[in-house]
Amino acid sequence: MKRYFAGKLILAGLVMIAAAGPAFGSPSADLKAFQHYFNNRFPKVKTGDFVNGPYAVNAAARAQWKQIMQFPPYTFAVSDGKQLFHQKFANGKSYADCFAHGGVGIRQNYPYFDTSKERVITLEAAINNCRKANGEKPYPYKKGKIAEIAAYMAHTSRGKKFDIKIPDDPKAKAAYEAGKKFFYERRGQLNFSCASCHMYESGKHLRSQVLAPALGILASFPIYRSKWGALGTIDRRFIGCNKKVRSKPFKPQSKIYRDLEYFLTYMSNGLPVAGPGARP
Repeated sequence: MKRYFAGKLILAGLVMIAAAGPAFGSPSADLKAFQHYFNNRFPKVKTGDFVNGPYAVNAAARAQWKQIMQFPPYTFAVSDGKQLFHQKFANGKSYADCFAHGGVGIRQNYPYFDTSKERVITLEAAINNCRKANGEKPYPYKKGKIAEIAAYMAHTSRGKKFDIKIPDDPKAKAAYEAGKKFFYERRGQLNFSCASCHMYESGKHLRSQVLAPALGILASFPIYRSKWGALGTIDRRFIGCNKKVRSKPFKPQSKIYRDLEYFLTYMSNGLPVAGPGARP
């Protein structure tokens, strides 16, 4: 009984520390503590393997995943994304004209904070910005062609390590802190935070699914979900998570989702790009 209450006190202490996290600590200190937490929680998992989500921490799920990955369900989507990426706009230009290195091998640099626009720029936002700059209509953000293009761009970057920067700019730091706060903040009728499932309960089962660790959780996006039967973007997943805790979701590419993506991807600095991925 004493051990039980001692354990509860320790857990409560960790929760209090995590809750205080958004108010204290530099990004570099946060990064070190965040990765240290998951390395301690899953000591047998190599840091780079966290990009595989639930398959990194559950042996049974990993065995099934290896079988699925013999014929990845997103293969045709990557092929379609490649075709779309190289397709010329009406003005004769293409996506390659909008991105460094022709858009090849750059996924690890997104999202980034644009100091001139004073906002976080995600890969999907950059794709639509390219379209608008060339006189084309933007794509919807949750799925479809934008997910296919992002999947192709991620595929060209596989193995490259995330290297997200936080400029010495008050607004960049504010965006990071806003994303961090949202990650730890409880919301919805179920009173859950992102950290509730993907930090404190990571690796455990929620019904038939294994809760993925937050470390590396965005590295495999866009992902093909069996539930969706198609590729989906990070926005689609954020919206789905908000709905699951019975919290009103924000619109795709809203400021808070961009800031959350900024924080979470920064927490995965040093881990490799693994997108596109496949999940249940």
